[in-house]
Amino acid sequence: MAELLNGLKRTHYAGLLREEHIDQKVVLMGWVQKRRNLGGLLFVDLRDREGIAQVVFDTAVSEEAFNKADAIRGEYVIAVEGRVKLRQSINEDIPSGKVEVFAENIKVLSESEVPPIHINDEDGAGEQLRLKYRYLDLRKPKMFRNLRFRSTVASVFRNFFDGEGFLEVETPFLNKPTPEGARDYLVPSRVNPNKFYALPQSPQLFKQMLMVSGVDRYYQIVKCFRDEDLRADRQPEFTQVDVEMSFVEEQDVMAINEKLMQKIFKETIGVDLPVPFMRMPYKEAMERFGSDKPDLRFGYELKALNDVVENCGFGVFADTVKAGKDVRAININEGAGEFSKKGMKNLEKLAKTYGAKGLAWMKLTEEGLDSPIAKFLTEDDVKAITERMEAKAGDLILFVADEPSVVYATLGALRCEIAKKLDKIEEGDYKILWINEFPLFEYSEDDDRYVAKHHPFTSPLDEDMDMIESDPANCRAKAYDMVLNGSEIGGGSIRIHNTDLQARMFKALGFSDEEAQAKFGFLLDAFKYGVPPHGGIAYGLDRVVMELLHIDNIRDVIAFPKTQQATCLLTDAPAPAEDAQLEELFLNLVTPVKDEE
Repeated sequence: MAELLNGLKRTHYAGLLREEHIDQKVVLMGWVQKRRNLGGLLFVDLRDREGIAQVVFDTAVSEEAFNKADAIRGEYVIAVEGRVKLRQSINEDIPSGKVEVFAENIKVLSESEVPPIHINDEDGAGEQLRLKYRYLDLRKPKMFRNLRFRSTVASVFRNFFDGEGFLEVETPFLNKPTPEGARDYLVPSRVNPNKFYALPQSPQLFKQMLMVSGVDRYYQIVKCFRDEDLRADRQPEFTQVDVEMSFVEEQDVMAINEKLMQKIFKETIGVDLPVPFMRMPYKEAMERFGSDKPDLRFGYELKALNDVVENCGFGVFADTVKAGKDVRAININEGAGEFSKKGMKNLEKLAKTYGAKGLAWMKLTEEGLDSPIAKFLTEDDVKAITERMEAKAGDLILFVADEPSVVYATLGALRCEIAKKLDKIEEGDYKILWINEFPLFEYSEDDDRYVAKHHPFTSPLDEDMDMIESDPANCRAKAYDMVLNGSEIGGGSIRIHNTDLQARMFKALGFSDEEAQAKFGFLLDAFKYGVPPHGGIAYGLDRVVMELLHIDNIRDVIAFPKTQQATCLLTDAPAPAEDAQLEELFLNLVTPVKDEE
């Protein structure tokens, strides 16, 4: 290595040079961002992970170094030795802009072809190209800042839990397939023919067994895997900060995690979060915001209109109420003039993507009511609606009439999209809260049975314990999500630690005793030997970083992410396996049958 570097040893990062380094001899190493030959002077912007420094090659200082530098091009990797001087033309745009290095020696460490993407934050390259050449994309200052920030957040998580007496314990990646939740990624076993491991969707069962083991306080920053449809804030493999505690109730878990979030916000972005965080029951969140992940940075709350419109002249509203469904609306304050006819049609299209059959609306103007449904409503109808909606001249009211789930999803999405469009969200405004009292069960039309809303090991509320069998639809759970600015960043629950209660839960979910033992016997057996009350939470590290950095795309905070088709453009994964590998695993492939058009 000494021969390769000609005895040079890096002394400083280029981006960290400052006025206190003037007259010092330094050795910098990095990539050529840009070069400018002005005759007897040649300027090179040298970039490393800390930023850029200007290097000057002057024939009066070293003609040999000048001649070597004249041959370098963009993205060449070089080592430069020289002396720091006060810069003649200060560049206020970069931290090292008051100094420059007059080169006495240069060594070309690696040449570069012309890169397919420009190495700057505003290169405009499409995501497909960025992911294919990710190693180049990561050279951009913005992307490196994201990775560094992510590393800092992970360090704060670790430091906090270490300081609170938690043990970091690794759990297995090759696990037993389970039927509940998202699809598993399966791994065939060579030494156990026709049997499969599953990559963990979560370390859930192992962390509960750690509580049985007496570990008491556990955490782990761990990769998890879910074979599900992707979107902007979801990846097939993701990083989870997993936490479990013994001898706790809901408030204990919440309190220590509020303290954690205070530390993360303070140490990473300098924001003081007030505690305790707001608590909001799931039912209230859905009725007011149409979402169990409510964004509280703006208004536009949902309001029920069933009692107001059940006898009105607009048949769509009246018939919906008579059918036992729901009519709700949101008031976009001062929004009447913000949406043209085309704008209203776009809102209607958006509403239909969430299952709504249509979108009714009213614009309250100084001249009167502007609405396609006005002719069906009496003055008293309009008055009752506007009073319920607390609407005034200049406001826009949007209505949805349908099944409650459709109404919530549609209006919940509309309020968020409109707030973004109208620029109602202030950067640096952080609204964080707990959503609790989730339903313990939800009904699956596909399975024709109730399934666990969270997972089968979540405890019901004490007061709803008798409803597991008699009224599962209204049985609530000791479950809680931490929501930041409309995004769920963490979720957890108090677990069932009583074997009789766990058996009731499995029975309610449609498992026979034999099925429960076959699928979860190792956990149930552990529960025979003394189980402390326990509960925990898991954070999506990627989502936490996204929210702190105000980034909309999860792929921008992950070094080597997958596409929305769960592929890696850099390595071309997934890829076919060789026949010999399939034979070792006793696998035969079936050609997928395409749906007929």
